[in-house]
Amino acid sequence: MRTDSSPGTLPAREHLPAGDAGTPVLDVVIPVYNEEKDLQPCVLRLHEHLKHTFPYAFRITIADNASTDTTPQVAARLEAEIPEVSNFRLEQKGRGRALRTVWSASDSPVLAYMDVDLSTDLNALLPLVAPLISGHSDLAIGSRLARSSRVVRGPKREFISRTYNLILRGSLQARFSDAQCGFKAIRRDVAQVLLPMVEDTGWFFDTEMLVIAERAGLRIHEVPVDWVDDPDSTVHIVKTATEDLKGVWRVGKALATGSLPLDRITRPFGDDPRDRDIQDVPKGLARQLVGFCVIGGLSTLFYLLLYSGFRTFGGSQLANALALLVSAVANTAANRRLTFGVRGKGGAVRHQAQGLVVFGIGLALTSGSLAALNAATSDPAHSTELAVLIAANLAATVLRFLLFRAWVFSDRREDQPSTVVASHTPTAEFPPHQGRFGQSYQPQSYQPQSYQPQSYQPQSYQPQPHQPQPPLPQRQTTQFRAGEVADHRWEDATPHLQPVRPTDIDPRD
Repeated sequence: MRTDSSPGTLPAREHLPAGDAGTPVLDVVIPVYNEEKDLQPCVLRLHEHLKHTFPYAFRITIADNASTDTTPQVAARLEAEIPEVSNFRLEQKGRGRALRTVWSASDSPVLAYMDVDLSTDLNALLPLVAPLISGHSDLAIGSRLARSSRVVRGPKREFISRTYNLILRGSLQARFSDAQCGFKAIRRDVAQVLLPMVEDTGWFFDTEMLVIAERAGLRIHEVPVDWVDDPDSTVHIVKTATEDLKGVWRVGKALATGSLPLDRITRPFGDDPRDRDIQDVPKGLARQLVGFCVIGGLSTLFYLLLYSGFRTFGGSQLANALALLVSAVANTAANRRLTFGVRGKGGAVRHQAQGLVVFGIGLALTSGSLAALNAATSDPAHSTELAVLIAANLAATVLRFLLFRAWVFSDRREDQPSTVVASHTPTAEFPPHQGRFGQSYQPQSYQPQSYQPQSYQPQSYQPQPHQPQPPLPQRQTTQFRAGEVADHRWEDATPHLQPVRPTDIDPRD
């Protein structure tokens, strides 16, 4: 797995202004390989749809990854005839490689892609990218498995698709419903951080990206789609399924061993409501309760094993005291580290001492239960003793959690983040690239700047006469070697878009 440094943490989500930002808001990438028949009808239909329904400036980018037929000529002709069409040529195959290369070079704030066969109805395109434009979500995917989706395809592909998604849910704990639908979008600032962490260059590329994004806590929006299967699809099902299973194993292994640096993008935004200190709402209660229950169950099993071992050479009271003492020390240490997130040696002795007080309460409950059992019968069975001890331990567990949360670990600062993400300043040297219109540019190093609020001074509005814009020079097709952009860290060329405020329209507001 890739472990190279990401470009840094993500900024707070902002709604993209509806005005002209000087660059296309949406860049729709169409990866193609030997699609000389379907490419032109696809681009013309997509362009006509966007022209009449999409309220922002857009671009259609053809990502030709090593086609050997007349696809490059068709793409070049479309670029010359339609101003909103751009053409990238890569010399190596791989849908993932094509998407990473084109997305890395794009300057649009929202990036999307769709298959050239246009199996997905285009009416879902605006609902797909709208949550990204508004700042509500980080990624968006089309889902053929949603309840309101309308899908026409054969039973073979239906079985393969549902089986694959079941594998993802069972092995990688994925919660998104459809990983393979060729209809996805992502914000460019999110792509800057995710793309360096995605290793696959083929069909598993978008699945790996979604798994990493979901594990990092990013928001994935799903859109039900109308989808009609393409009977002339050139995808090799067996080969693709084999490569996908290899990718599932690789990503699952990386997640299990911790080789994926998810902490770089975990909780990247500052507007998460889970970070707010709201009165009368316990913070982290659900997570702490789940962790405490898991540790409590394991501690109970550990206690029963110790009790059974100590019972072989001692009485029930001695065995209970020793087993409860050892398990209480282990339980306090585990809850301190895992449930309540207290790290380091500071306060460890005090926490263990307070845990022993809690242990004394548990000992009184369990010992009292055993005393009551021995008073009721002179020779109780071993199974009866265990049943009584389990019931007493359940009561002691509830009391132990309340004491841990309200007394033992109550001094932990809840307003401190659990992870510290250092700001990243790239130091790599970048070769000059040729821009979309032939000019050369040298990316500059990014220096994070703190936001300084400024006071607003109302001014009288003076209308300005309209001045015509000079015509743009003739565009040239940019040639990229496969992986040239993807193998280097790249800078954020997205214009800094400011949210639209009422004061930007009427100074009297």
